[in-house]
Amino acid sequence: MVMSRDQNLGPSHTIKMDNSSFEGVEHFKYLVTTVTNQNSIQEEIKSRFNSGNACYHLVQHLLSSRLLFRIYRTVILPAVFHGFETWSLTLREERRLRVFHNWVLRTIFGPKRDEVRREWRKLHNEELNDLYSSPNIIQEEWDGRGT
Repeated sequence: MVMSRDQNLGPSHTIKMDNSSFEGVEHFKYLVTTVTNQNSIQEEIKSRFNSGNACYHLVQHLLSSRLLFRIYRTVILPAVFHGFETWSLTLREERRLRVFHNWVLRTIFGPKRDEVRREWRKLHNEELNDLYSSPNIIQEEWDGRGT
């Protein structure tokens, strides 16, 4: 694959070596990681989200919130953050990872009863951070893998 930020290269490039010719492609899977010719990680993150969602939906109906939280930490997060060390995250991707993380935590911990209004409401991000005890999932994953 020819990797370039030049949009004009496209997949039409072929590489000839000896008597072999190799077709240019826009993306391919290497092991379980999607590599693109624009060095973009958006498709990889989307794929990781899909893996995390699949793991989550397989176990959500079986477990209590406490056990589901442990499975989230040991099975789902590693599925989502696989290959994280090689990603060059933009602020948009960091936000998407935090949104996914908060969505799973809201689902695990459920709504909270507001005693003043006598109604149920979803947990605020600050409350999730208190329950999870780590407000920055990106930094936590980096610290855990970068050592």
